[in-house]
Amino acid sequence: MNAYTEDLISTIDKFMSKSNPVDRYSSFDYCYNYFSVAKNFENDLERSCLTLGFYLSSWGMYRGSSFILQKSIVHFKPLIQYINSLDRNFWTIDVDNYSEENIKTIIEIYNQVKKRLILNNNSDLTLVTKVLLGVFGFVPAYDEYFRKSFRTIFKNKCGFSVFNQNSLLCIKDFYESNKKIIDEISNNTFTTDFLSENKTKTRYTKAKIIDMYGFTKSLKK
Repeated sequence: MNAYTEDLISTIDKFMSKSNPVDRYSSFDYCYNYFSVAKNFENDLERSCLTLGFYLSSWGMYRGSSFILQKSIVHFKPLIQYINSLDRNFWTIDVDNYSEENIKTIIEIYNQVKKRLILNNNSDLTLVTKVLLGVFGFVPAYDEYFRKSFRTIFKNKCGFSVFNQNSLLCIKDFYESNKKIIDEISNNTFTTDFLSENKTKTRYTKAKIIDMYGFTKSLKK
């Protein structure tokens, strides 16, 4: 048994205990369900902006002095139009296929999202990775809790303060070292449907499982 197996299971269980349909953790589900299924995000641009905006708000991106607190959902229109232009095959990227090409694709999408979302050199790492997680599910969100957890795991190898190839390769390494249990959890963890509040057939991505672990591990009790 891998040293992380029991820790992964108990930590993910702690996260999922707060993922009832009305809990804020489920805001990821409603966002990811929408963007992973809808064929054209510009058919209802307002809904697309609202879906993304509420997910970000629910996950704390509108708190404090965040510049985005001063913006309406119209700020998301260029971003949604960009996301809509992308090849739908990008939604099949996950940690288990972090090839050199796919890592380059992820970094390019990060940079393009940043260009359309961030103003005046405001902080971008947490906000942009939250978008990538909620829309594509192919990377964890680099928030303070995730970064703290994974800095501890990788010590001097990666500080997770920059979104780059090195940090993605470290995440890939973590996955490969814990593949069996992460795959098992991913295969048995499903999103919640907004209308019925029942589970869908859409599984949490492996990157989302890693995100849940890193976030919960360092979350203040």
